[in-house]
Amino acid sequence: MLNSDDAPDTQASVRRANLRRALQLVFRAGGAQTRAGIARATGLTAATASSLVAELIGSRLIVEGVQAASTGGKRATTLSVDAGHHRILVMVIRPTDARLALLALDGTEVDVRTVAYTAESRERMLDEAVARIAEDHGDRLLIAAAQLPGTTDGRTVLESVQLDWREVPLAARLEKQLAVPVLLVNDVDAEAIAEAAGEAESSGYRLLIHIGVGIGAAVTVDGQLAPGPRDRAGEIGHVQIEFGEHARLCRCGRRGCLESASSMTAMLGDDFSDAMDEDDIAALARTADGTVFAEGARALARTVKLAAALLDPTEVVIGGPVRALGEPFLDLVRAETAYLATGTASVPVRYARGGANPSIGAGQLALSSALGVVWSAEQLSSANADLR
Repeated sequence: MLNSDDAPDTQASVRRANLRRALQLVFRAGGAQTRAGIARATGLTAATASSLVAELIGSRLIVEGVQAASTGGKRATTLSVDAGHHRILVMVIRPTDARLALLALDGTEVDVRTVAYTAESRERMLDEAVARIAEDHGDRLLIAAAQLPGTTDGRTVLESVQLDWREVPLAARLEKQLAVPVLLVNDVDAEAIAEAAGEAESSGYRLLIHIGVGIGAAVTVDGQLAPGPRDRAGEIGHVQIEFGEHARLCRCGRRGCLESASSMTAMLGDDFSDAMDEDDIAALARTADGTVFAEGARALARTVKLAAALLDPTEVVIGGPVRALGEPFLDLVRAETAYLATGTASVPVRYARGGANPSIGAGQLALSSALGVVWSAEQLSSANADLR
């Protein structure tokens, strides 16, 4: 792996840093990068750049392509990401099902499997599905990431109300099966990473609020996740937002939590599931009580207004299955946040972009952890073209 714990300023660490720089240049160039281009961009000698390229090719990270257009001398050979060998496994774990996807290094999905389970069979079914992945792709796996609802320090599921998991050492358990590093990521954090990854440039603070069976939030700063020192940033679902006779019972046992008013389950009823597609959610919404939607929007708006005043974000993005409710719900939220509180600025509120590969957020995190590089917005747009 190119991201290593080598001591700083050693020959090995300098070499790895230069390999990451060269690899990122290839990732960004969309198949148009050359050895000479790497030398110019990094300030390294042509011989050093060629040596870096040779190592990246030998590691099956990049491949040679066609010859570039002539600039008057010998035509250079282009370089592109090697999408034919290494695989990144992304597991999107939800209460009743999981989606397991194998990503190539260029961000395309090459294998997608789903597994359904009950709370009682979840761990067994996941273990069996992961074992099959290891058997089919184990020799090509580079790294794996598990995305799930709840708090995690990257190794352990600290607490997940939806999965009823507490202090579960999931990464270590999966590593025994896969024989590659595994990292864990909160599902809302992954969504925020994916939202930032889809932009050519992302600057300033952004607050993303995910609404499904549960509610969570994440903050990115200049496109990078800001998780907080105790890995608890964004856990807003069980903060009390309503009081008195209107405060409804929440599944956590308290009354008045944000989830008890604004989650999709609160607004659409127990027939809702995070696994439902947008058409099914829209159909369910047509039979729901408009008053309940208004109450949910009002409770959410209070949270948005307070968080926006605290963080001063450039925008607030609403993501998750709630997008299927369309503009009418978003208009309700905007109407409740339209007033200008003294000393604050108006903050735009919008839905997250649709049609994104659900594996990209956790996949981006895994790619960066393993190789120290990130996909460009152009790469992801091309990789996800078939999903739109």
